[in-house]
Amino acid sequence: MLEWYSRIVTALVLALAAVAGAGILVMVALTCTDVFLRLPFINLSLRGAVELVEMAGAITISCALPYTTAVKGHVTVEFFFQRLSRRWRTAVDTVSRSLGMALFGTMAWRFVKYGGALHSSGRVTPTLEIPIFWLPHVLAASCALVVLVILHNMLHPGREMIRP
Repeated sequence: MLEWYSRIVTALVLALAAVAGAGILVMVALTCTDVFLRLPFINLSLRGAVELVEMAGAITISCALPYTTAVKGHVTVEFFFQRLSRRWRTAVDTVSRSLGMALFGTMAWRFVKYGGALHSSGRVTPTLEIPIFWLPHVLAASCALVVLVILHNMLHPGREMIRP
């Protein structure tokens, strides 16, 4: 059962990492295109480029978060942590991971509620008028996946879920 859980969570993490990579490519392509079109001899602009880059940035950051958690790539305070005894390190690690799960679980829940509120209000982007209710749902899915990754890390202490 645990192996099945690990495989599914790993596949989801890698899928979102691919989405994050695609988001970076979209941001670069949009920005370069917009800059090129603004050259004096062309003198055009890409309508809504800022909105699209902002949305791609939000997707990129949120989709990269589960991967960063899976490879244990977050900054930690090792200086303080290594001075503790093994028992205290285990306790601090368990408490911090539990708090992380609570935080990201709460964020996922709030993003779902916010997405529902955006959907109800019919809110769209100012220039291109793209509905944005789906964006908080993507962020919610990423936060929920971070919770699953942290749970995996708690069940498998001392090793990363994915090797970078």
